[in-house]
Parts: sequence; structure tokens; C-alpha cells
Amino acid sequence: MKVLIIHNDLRVYWRRRLFFLRDFLKCNNIELNAVELFGKGSPYNFESFNKTESWWDCLFPNQSNFDLTKHQIKDKVFNKLDEIRPDVVIGGSIVFYSGALGLQWAKRNKKKFIMFDDAKPSWVKRNFIVQAVKDLITNQIDALWLPSDEYDQEYTRLYSKSKIKYLYGYDCIDNNLFKVEGEKRVDNKKIITVSRLVEKKNVKSLLDVWKYVENNDDSYSLIVVGDGPLFGELQDHKKNLGLKRVSFLGVTANDQLPGILHEADAFVSPSLYESWGLVVNEAMAAGLPVLLSTKINAAFTLVKEGENGYMFDPGEQEIFQEKLLKFIKLPVSVKKEMSLKSLELISRMDFNYMGDELLQTLSFLQTRPFKKPSLFARLVLNRWYGRYNTKEWDKV
Repeated sequence: MKVLIIHNDLRVYWRRRLFFLRDFLKCNNIELNAVELFGKGSPYNFESFNKTESWWDCLFPNQSNFDLTKHQIKDKVFNKLDEIRPDVVIGGSIVFYSGALGLQWAKRNKKKFIMFDDAKPSWVKRNFIVQAVKDLITNQIDALWLPSDEYDQEYTRLYSKSKIKYLYGYDCIDNNLFKVEGEKRVDNKKIITVSRLVEKKNVKSLLDVWKYVENNDDSYSLIVVGDGPLFGELQDHKKNLGLKRVSFLGVTANDQLPGILHEADAFVSPSLYESWGLVVNEAMAAGLPVLLSTKINAAFTLVKEGENGYMFDPGEQEIFQEKLLKFIKLPVSVKKEMSLKSLELISRMDFNYMGDELLQTLSFLQTRPFKKPSLFARLVLNRWYGRYNTKEWDKV
């Protein structure tokens, strides 16, 4: 069997997933190929595409979607898929070029299509007609790859499990990267946040809350890791608030982050929207209890309230303050138990789980007949090319 993963870009978190899946599937006589569309215009532009693997290609390494017409993108995608001839195509949501065109090609060539997605339908507001068209197209897929079964509550209202195979676990990281030698201590008196310093990460609100924390218990420090357009503004806000126990570390090399996380007692994120939030996986893999906004989808899967952390509405500042202080005042023995619970929970969401879920689904799809779309569905699908919208990357 030959499998192809296609997406707008496949960098940063995807890189290690792909290398793992390539070897994992090869052991089961399945060949994995990867295609990313654009080398430019990605939110992950800090990691450029460098083609070194014969099985991994970028169709437009020196261009973004803004430099191309939808017909140019479609022609290049179809030509590449015709060249590889995969039995199963795996792509992102059909709202993107990769998902829409990957599904189009699969239907034209009587192949199977798996769609991955981590956004919850209720969090994306569309008018009735747009939502109906999206649902019509999405119902043509063969399998839906979600981060966890916690998403079922929303997705099964739109896409029946009797018609679409569900699988889980693609939003994972290499947990082993965040294991650090030595005992994990939880008495370092540090709470850490790691994020791009942009509006939706809500770090300014975190500083406001930290002012209350300092006024009530000045034993802990807040460490802010990351850079972005609000870096200077946030530093000024720190000074205006008179905060004494807040440090901005700026950009940190990937190989240094595990050690920095290891030295903290807990991780906090007040983000106003995260379709998942892989930094939560990283923090938990480093053994940190987590304090998370209810606007982070990962929280509903990875946080067990009071066991490995707390959740809070980022709009309810008093509750946010209370949760931070509550953690700070916990006995060290309880913090240690929460640390161990984070490690236990994240261990269930690792690369092997991801691989097993995908392998079982590929085996299942081999037994299923081709899912032929209706005439109307085919007409709609063939007129939808997808898009490349990253406005949510920085803004709410």
C-alpha cells in the first residue's frame, strides 16, 4: 500500500511525525510519501523547507499561495499525485487547498481519503449555506483523524460514525525529547509560559493577573519564553505594573526548551484560542502541571481538574488569579503528584499511539468499497479548491 500525506506545509511538529510514520508504516509494508504545497507564507517560516528526502517534496518551495492562482496550485497538486499514485491520501481540512484538492484527486481516481482536523465546529462561525456546503464535501471523506475522542461530541453531530471511520492521536509530539535527566523538582518557585507574543496568546492579561499574584504571594517567578510583535509592548506593560518577578527570555533554541521547562514547577497559558495547543503536550512531557485557558482545545483532553492542573475562563480574571494562587500555595507533595499525573496522561498520547491508530484505519479502509459521491456532491467538490487562511494564527 502507498500512502501520501499532503498539507500546506509540513514543518516543525510535522517533521518528527513524518519520520516516525515513515519507519513505522514501512515495517508493515506501507510506503509513506509527503507533499507540502508552499515554501513561503507559512506561519512556520522560521523553519525553511530543505529537500533532502526523496519521499518528501514541496511543490512551490519559493512561493506562497498569494503568488499563485488556484488553477496553478491544482495543476501542480494533481500532477504530483498522478506521479505518486497513492492508495490513500491524508490531508488537512477541506477548507484548505491541501484537503480540498487531495479529496478531489482521491474521488477522481477512486482512492481513499483521510482528513485530519483539530478545530471544533462550534468555535468556527459560518452562515448556514457555507456550513452546509462544507458538510456536504466533508461527508465524502473515508476517515476523520482527530486529536482525541473528546472531539466526538461535536463531530458526530455532523459526520456519522456509521459512514466515516474515526481515528485519533495525530496532535502528538515526540515525548522523549522533553525528558531530562535528573529528578523533576516542583519547588523551584517558577511558573512558565511559552508562546508567540501576539494578541491571541493573551500574555498581557497574564501580566495583569500576575500583579495580583505578586501582591498576595511574591515567592514565585513568572518566566515568559517567546518572541513576537508584542515583545516590546509587553515589557513596557511589565514596567508600568511594577512587576518584580517576571522575566522575558525571548526566543529559545529548540534543544534548550526541555531544560527550561524542566526547571519550572508549572506551565500556564491564558490563550484566547488554540485549535489544539501542542505546547501543552511539551510542558506535560516535561512533567509540568498545567494551568490552561478553556479556549485551548487540548485542555479538555489533557487536563484532569485538580489532578494535573486547572482550567479557567481567560475572561474571568478573578478565577484565573485564584487558580494561580491555589497552585502556588499547594504543598510540594501535591505538586509532585500533579507532575507525575501529567507524565502519565501525556504518555497515552505518543507517536506509537498515533501510528497504531493510523495503521488500524488503513487496514480497515482496505476492506471498504470506494465511497462514490452523488452527482451534486461531485459538482460541488470539483468547484471548491480550498484556500490558505492563517489570520487566526495571531488574531482572535
